[in-house]
Amino acid sequence: MAFHNPLTDVTRHFCSYFDHRYLSRGLALYESLRRHCPDFNLWVLCLDGTAFEILEKMALEGMHPIRLEDFLRDDEALRAARSNRSVVEFYFTCTPSLPLYVMARQPDMDMVTYLDADLFFFSSPESLFEEMAGKSIAVTPHRFPAELREHERFGLYNVGWLSFRNDGIGRECLHWWRNRCLEWCRDREEDGKFADQKYLDQWPVLFKSVAVIGHPGANLAAWNLAGARLKHGKGTTTVNGQELVFYHFHDLRKINSVLYEIAFQSYKVKPCGVLIRHVLSPYLRCLRRNHKRLAKTDSRLRQGMVPMRYEMPGPAARHSRWRWPARWLKSYFNILKSIMNRERFVYLAGRVL
Repeated sequence: MAFHNPLTDVTRHFCSYFDHRYLSRGLALYESLRRHCPDFNLWVLCLDGTAFEILEKMALEGMHPIRLEDFLRDDEALRAARSNRSVVEFYFTCTPSLPLYVMARQPDMDMVTYLDADLFFFSSPESLFEEMAGKSIAVTPHRFPAELREHERFGLYNVGWLSFRNDGIGRECLHWWRNRCLEWCRDREEDGKFADQKYLDQWPVLFKSVAVIGHPGANLAAWNLAGARLKHGKGTTTVNGQELVFYHFHDLRKINSVLYEIAFQSYKVKPCGVLIRHVLSPYLRCLRRNHKRLAKTDSRLRQGMVPMRYEMPGPAARHSRWRWPARWLKSYFNILKSIMNRERFVYLAGRVL
């Protein structure tokens, strides 16, 4: 059953995938859709048994968990791919097959939109669907600023949001993409390819009905912040004068119970106060709430997000009476420095300090 909003008759169909380590983020995505989207269904490919068991038990309105074994049962090619690539490469290989799987089981749906699990919505996505009017495929550009153009070798477009109509062109594109990913889908650059993403560069040439989403509030992320003017007023965050639709929390890592890291430094940007107070803080608040909720549901999830490992002194240093305190202090000095430089963030009492 779809999550129903009585103000509209339009039902949107989304799909995503994640394992138990990403459950808190997947639930944050779902909760943000409930707040900002009209009627919707979210189809979730559960990449391990723990994720499926928990989502089945939660029985969330509008969320439809898919068991990985069911997803692979009639797909010999995808099962073969699973055996000849890494876990993350197999996950990437699954991306084009998931919308096709959902379409096959819901033949009457008009379109389906794939979402990365680390997205979080701040306003309605309807403006993005309006941009897609009359088109069969929609992609979101990375919008790298000039100083980051070298990152275009990973793809002009980002996999985070991709829409496909359930028509001949939409399905043709998905089958083409699936075949390319089955042939090659590695977590590295090679011969003009990168994972499942670089293939998207060819779509506007190969397929005649592709919409490139131009909304500046779609897929805001660390890699395009340098060109974004963020403001907040009357409960609304805007990007270059338009509402922020969703933020892509790529490479957010939990270091310990209060310390988080996100890839701002990698993209040569420092987050502004608006981003910290009105984008990052609400997301971390939602994640923390989900961590607690999941920990009560299943003891295996008490750890929450998978933490990074500290670069703490090794065994040899521990046996040195004097070198160990020096390295310990250096480590914590580096952490403090990273907080001051806005490379890492302390989250306490419901907000980022």
